Amino acid sequence: MNMNPELQQAVQFFTREKEIMSCLLLVCGTGGRTEKALDGDAAENSVFDLASLTKLFTGLCALKLKEDGLLEFGRPVFSYDPRFTALKDVTVGELMGFAVELRTPGRVDACATREEALDCLFGSYSVGSPKGRAYSDIPSMVIKYVLEAAAGAPFMDCVREMILEPAGMRETWALVPPERIGDCQSYDREYRIEGEKWICRAGLKPGVPHDPKAAVIQAGTEDLCGHAGLFSTAADMTRFCRAVLEEKLVSGATLREMAVNRTGHLKPDGTHTQYLGYQCYVRHPNQYYSEIPQYMGLQAFGNAGFTGNHLSVDPEHGTFSFFLGNRVKNRLTVLLPVEGKTFADYGLLPDGSGHVLWKDGQSIPSSVKYVHQKDAHLHRVIMEVLGLPEISFKA
Repeated sequence: MNMNPELQQAVQFFTREKEIMSCLLLVCGTGGRTEKALDGDAAENSVFDLASLTKLFTGLCALKLKEDGLLEFGRPVFSYDPRFTALKDVTVGELMGFAVELRTPGRVDACATREEALDCLFGSYSVGSPKGRAYSDIPSMVIKYVLEAAAGAPFMDCVREMILEPAGMRETWALVPPERIGDCQSYDREYRIEGEKWICRAGLKPGVPHDPKAAVIQAGTEDLCGHAGLFSTAADMTRFCRAVLEEKLVSGATLREMAVNRTGHLKPDGTHTQYLGYQCYVRHPNQYYSEIPQYMGLQAFGNAGFTGNHLSVDPEHGTFSFFLGNRVKNRLTVLLPVEGKTFADYGLLPDGSGHVLWKDGQSIPSSVKYVHQKDAHLHRVIMEVLGLPEISFKA
């Protein structure tokens, strides 16, 4: 991999200077130009857990089926899959655009077996419009079964036919082949502090989804979930971005439909709600809260993954950028201080970086608030390297 020196320095802020991530691979491009950088314990052929980037595949498959006349966004979920008995009045389009909040009768990630988890998911019910954060995994998990009913095929087969094959992607899987397990990133030994609870998630094997809901439902099969569960490489994700820009997956008109803001608005207190499109984030008026970088416009869409990933594509301006990283392995990922304490009481800086002294005496690097470091230390450099202007937000 021929690495761009400016991007390489930016990547090393995360892997070496702050130790936020055990590795980070960055790829960006515009037109026929592609720039890359890599650092840490990963290689060009490393296989990453895409986590919530999987939702982009879910959204594009749904829009392709709609484009082909096989899926109606105005139809109720129940009409496609009658196992969702409580979703007779919730439409596919409402779930695609995060217009309703779904809950399950129990926690899917607390279920002991795949069967128990599926029973829990099929019990999903609506509690109306979201009162706070609109983004959620449950709509994507439900949509997967709608797509299977509309297409008459397993979701992973839909992903292959509608995305992987047209894009030429041969290193993207729900079930990583045995010969590639050794290339998989390890997301083992994740640390969390949630109030009085000090948690270490240990024993997670490479090739198993980090997301516990996807792990219990996929259960070592190709039964891909709608919200997480895909694994891929940098080369394949570059092909994915290029295929989107070249309209190999869906038409330009459909891409514009995907990127329409469906949740964002100004609240009485002067702040904004989340800005979401169809199974994706779109540009937010406050850049601090935007998953879409400042060099992309209002037709751009993207998503982030908890494991340390980000992807944005702007069909209007022909640009893309993505990061495949690991902010989980031997890292503190969540810190919810007990009442009366601040990050400083745990040894962290206000930006969430630093080290926490664990109860066994280990010094654990922190990736808390990692998402808010991206604009200043990655996207700003990408903008300079590619010579892109900053695009102001216009509602």
